[in-house]
Amino acid sequence: MSTNNTTATVTQFPIQPRLNQALDKITLIASGKGGVGKTWFSITLAQALAAQGKRTLIFDGDLGLANIDIQLGLTPEKDLSHLVAGDIPLGEAVYNYTPGGFDILPGRSGSGILGSISMDRFIQLQEGIKTLSENYDQVLLDLGAGIGGTVKNLSKVAGSCILIMTDEPTSLTDGYAFLKVVQRQSPDLKFKIVINQAETQAEGLQTFKSFDKVCQNFLKFSPQLLGVVRRDKHVRDTIRTQSPLLVRFPTCDAAKDVEKIAQILLT
Repeated sequence: MSTNNTTATVTQFPIQPRLNQALDKITLIASGKGGVGKTWFSITLAQALAAQGKRTLIFDGDLGLANIDIQLGLTPEKDLSHLVAGDIPLGEAVYNYTPGGFDILPGRSGSGILGSISMDRFIQLQEGIKTLSENYDQVLLDLGAGIGGTVKNLSKVAGSCILIMTDEPTSLTDGYAFLKVVQRQSPDLKFKIVINQAETQAEGLQTFKSFDKVCQNFLKFSPQLLGVVRRDKHVRDTIRTQSPLLVRFPTCDAAKDVEKIAQILLT
């Protein structure tokens, strides 16, 4: 895949060991299945939050199949694999993505060391995320799709979870399964729903209402609707050209929808 000429610079700051801080600023971005636009949404939301003056970090938590750097056309010299191998401290793997105004802690796609991380290293990673969050207003953990062990373990460091779904039956079914499992393990986690790729706001709202009814009937609770993102041809273009939506097409429908979600998230 070709990459653009965008470069990222290493973000330098001291890491202070304040591990008992509130986790409200750490948000999981999750999905029950792949192909629903989760990583694209994470990138766009990060830029929208940065535009609101919030210092924002995306942590590529899809250990082994990371692709935030690919979607942005970046080739970072250091990433999460170097951290897991014990080569560098967590802060040295953080890069500033200047066009978007946010920071990235990239993973490495296809890295075996990330897919088979030991529990001791994982605990260190969890504590490192908490410590790193002290330097930010918002931290987004872009998780892998599904309900693997990595996803369930990372849910322990967050205060909320944004679950991305579409109106496809498999997305809704897998989204419900994800919510059921993770809510049982982390009952204090605040679940928020984003319906992506909706034809209209009204159709997206109807999709959420159907999902919410199932949650009320079987799980006895109702997740919050954070927003609906309309289907937009400009999204595919930004992914193909490896550039952020709010830079390339800041006034398109999907851009406006994500900006509104960012505003709601900050209230």
